[in-house]
Amino acid sequence: MTAIDWLLGPHSDPAIRWQTLRDLTDAPAHVIAAGRARVATEGWGGRLLALQDTNGQWAGGTYFPVLDDDPLDQPWTATAFTLQLLRDFGVDPHTDRIVRAIALVRENSRWEHAGQRFFDGEVEPCINGLAVTIGAYFHQDVHGVVARLVAETLADGGWNCDAENGSVRSSFNSTVAVLEGLWEHEHQNGVVPDAAAARIRGENYLLERHLMRRLSTGEVPNERWLEFSYPPRWYYDVLRGLDYFRAVGTAPDERLAEAVSLVESKRADNGRWPLENTHPGAVHFSLEPGDRQPSRWNTLRALRVLRWYRGEEPTSYESTSFDANRPIASAPNTTM
Repeated sequence: MTAIDWLLGPHSDPAIRWQTLRDLTDAPAHVIAAGRARVATEGWGGRLLALQDTNGQWAGGTYFPVLDDDPLDQPWTATAFTLQLLRDFGVDPHTDRIVRAIALVRENSRWEHAGQRFFDGEVEPCINGLAVTIGAYFHQDVHGVVARLVAETLADGGWNCDAENGSVRSSFNSTVAVLEGLWEHEHQNGVVPDAAAARIRGENYLLERHLMRRLSTGEVPNERWLEFSYPPRWYYDVLRGLDYFRAVGTAPDERLAEAVSLVESKRADNGRWPLENTHPGAVHFSLEPGDRQPSRWNTLRALRVLRWYRGEEPTSYESTSFDANRPIASAPNTTM
């Protein structure tokens, strides 16, 4: 079985299937659209939407859930990280169910920092990058947050959540979150010159460091950047950085070569990539079997990065074993 057939197989989720068809095959547009339509009602997407509280929140909070006890690890069940997942799944923002869900968030979700409305953002650029990514994807007005992020660009071209505490050096974690937001906003709303210029400076911050190294010494400051997680949450890793550049779709830069070689080195003999470095914390339900196991998310993202970087032609849809009418099978990675 090829890696693409595995991604399209009976134990895969609609979120994986439709993106595989879009990004790795030449499937007809109507087949891709039909696959995407299933995300809001079946599998992971349908399950997440069913968990929304009546007031629009997930787990009773915006960035942190309402808990009886303080968790040892940051939980990932609150509204912001749930919406991040729905965006990653590619749920259609125009469907009635999604429009109603986002309206409830807009009306009721408030950031814990100072009670700001969700789509007004708060004060930390890493959180505001996430707010812009979600808001732009779901067609909400986040222009004010974009303007704030542009104004908060540091001298080296990136962003850092510790800037309010005096940091003058950018962070990979914060920078990738802001870049994803600025690109999503530009993709949905068109070019805003100041924001586009800030995005390009942020891209150069990562490119100058080859997506993994200190500019000053060339060392890798965090070995976990070399391990590919999903979901990434607020953490940076090399595959997340590469998938950002792929999504933007510009011509591959030679400074990405080392990062691409790292991706290639992790492919198993069966053509699949493993899950690595799952970020601990409470979740609604698991999306993957666990670390060191084959990961559909990492395989999908790695394959589409390599296809983009190499300029490869998509796989023929007719050569796959995909059945658009096949129901989702019960699988270990979709249990609570």
